[in-house]
Amino acid sequence: MLKTLTFTLMHFCIAFGVAYALTGSVATGGLVAVIEPLCNALGFYVHERIWQRLDRNSDKPAEASQHSWRHRHA
Repeated sequence: MLKTLTFTLMHFCIAFGVAYALTGSVATGGLVAVIEPLCNALGFYVHERIWQRLDRNSDKPAEASQHSWRHRHA
């Protein structure tokens, strides 16, 4: 748990530092430091869901997964 907290703190500090260095604004640096990790967390969740779905599909027999698109009906 401590490792997760220190990594999160480091992530916030890097995001703040980069945004502050680029803009010179403490407010912008603070906003980026909060918003950017939240966006990354959402992106990671979506990325994992996509990969879980791809992993489930790869368990099917090869021929069925290659031609299943032909048999789908709207």
